[in-house]
Amino acid sequence: MARESFDKEIQFLRMLVLTSGAYNRQQFAKRLGISVHTFDKTIRKLKDIVSSTGGQPEEQSREFADALRLNYYDSSDPLLLFLFRAKSLKESESLRLALILAALHEKPQTALELLEICCNAPDTAEIALFPDEKTIRSDLRYLEEVGVIKRVPGPRPYRYRMQDDLVRKLTDEELRDLLNFVDVMANTQVPSVQGYLLRDHLKKSAAHKRSGGDGGDGRDGGDGSDGGGGGMSDAGEPFLYKYHYYSRILDEAHLFTLLGAIQNRRKVTFLYFSPKSDTSYSSKNTNPLFEREHEGKAETALPIKVVYDHQYGRWYMLANNSRDGIRKYRLEGMTQIAEGEQVAAELFEAKRSELEARIQHSWLIDTGRTVTVSVRFFHPGGSEPNFVRERVLLQGQWGAIVEEDEEAFIYEIVVNGTTEIRPWLRSFGSSCEVLAPASLRREMIEEWKEIASYYESV
Repeated sequence: MARESFDKEIQFLRMLVLTSGAYNRQQFAKRLGISVHTFDKTIRKLKDIVSSTGGQPEEQSREFADALRLNYYDSSDPLLLFLFRAKSLKESESLRLALILAALHEKPQTALELLEICCNAPDTAEIALFPDEKTIRSDLRYLEEVGVIKRVPGPRPYRYRMQDDLVRKLTDEELRDLLNFVDVMANTQVPSVQGYLLRDHLKKSAAHKRSGGDGGDGRDGGDGSDGGGGGMSDAGEPFLYKYHYYSRILDEAHLFTLLGAIQNRRKVTFLYFSPKSDTSYSSKNTNPLFEREHEGKAETALPIKVVYDHQYGRWYMLANNSRDGIRKYRLEGMTQIAEGEQVAAELFEAKRSELEARIQHSWLIDTGRTVTVSVRFFHPGGSEPNFVRERVLLQGQWGAIVEEDEEAFIYEIVVNGTTEIRPWLRSFGSSCEVLAPASLRREMIEEWKEIASYYESV
C-alpha cells in the first residue's frame, strides 16, 4: 500500500476517534481534505481490513464509526491496532509467512520443504504466490533476525524450528503472570504497539495450552489446578486499562521512521498540517484537472529528539529547520514523511547541543524565557503518608522544597514559561496556591472562577 494511503488512513481513524462519529460524510471529507467519494472508498477499505483481521464480526452491520464509538470500554484490545497488522506486510507476504510458521510449529523443516508447502497451499493460485527458493530463504533470514525461528544445529541442509522455548516451558500460572505484566505495560507505557502485539501472541499461546495443543513439551502438569488452565480467560480479563488518549498509537507509525533518521543523522521531508489548520490531510491528485492547492506546508528539517507528552497524549518531534532554527512539530500533523540527505556528525552534535541548552529548563519542550515558579502546597489534614508531598517530590522534576512548616511547604522551580507546568499545578486543586509569578497567579484565579461558574445553581 502506498505511503500516502497509510497517512490518509491514520488521519481518517484519528478523526473518527476524536469526533466519535459526530460528523456527517460531507463534514468529515471537508475537515480531512478529501472528496466524499474518497471518504466512502476508505470506509469500505477499512471495513474489509477489520473483517479480514477478525476485528469485527460479520453479523455486525453497524457503521465503522459506530464500532469505534461504542466499543471503547468493552475490551482492553485497541481497535486501531488492526491498521498496524494490516499494513505491516503485503497480502502475499502475510500468507506466505503464515504458512511457514504453521509448518515450523509442527516440526523442524528445511527451506526446500517449506517451498513445497507454500507452492502446494490451496490459496496459492488465488494471490499468485508461487515463491522461489530465494524468496523462502529471505523469509527465513528475516524470521531468524527478529527471533521468531532458530536454526537447528546440524549439517546441511539447515533445518529451522519455532523459537518459542520460553512460552512452552512456562507453567500456566507463570504464563498468566507474564501476560498480565505485558498487559499492564502495553497500556501504560510508550511506545505500545509492540507490547500489544506481544500480548496477542501470549494470549494465543495461553489458548493453545488450554486446548491441550502443547502436550509434548516435557512440562509437568502440576499447575492444572488453575481451573484446568482456564483461569486465564474464564474469569475475564483482570485488567481493562484505557489510556485517556486512545489515538496516540496511530502516531507510532511514524515514530520509528523518525528515530531511524535521528540515528542516521538524516533530514526528513514531510507535509505538515498545523493543529490550527482547518484540514489535517491533503490527497495527491494525479489528474491535473482535479489538482488543487493543499493547506499543508512542505517542510525539510533535521530531527534531533522525539518527546511524548503524557499530559495530553501527544508526540512531538524537536528538529532544526534551516529557516527557523529550533522547531517543534506534532507528529499527528506530519504526513508523507521521507528521509533526505545525511548531515555531518559535527553539525548534528552542534544542533543537538543547541537544542539541549534551549530545553534545559523546559517542563516538557517549551523554549521560552525562564521564570521562577513558587507554589505553596498544603499538607492533607491527618493523612499519612503525605501523598501531596510525595507526589510533588516524585513529579516535580528539578524543583525543590525551600520552606516547610506543619501546615504547608513552598516549592520552587525555574522553568521555560508557565504554559506547560500549569496543568500539573491545576491537578492539585485546592491543595496548592501559586505565589509567583504574579501573572501565573492571576491566570489561575481566572481559571478557577470560570470552573466555579460551571457549578452555579440553575
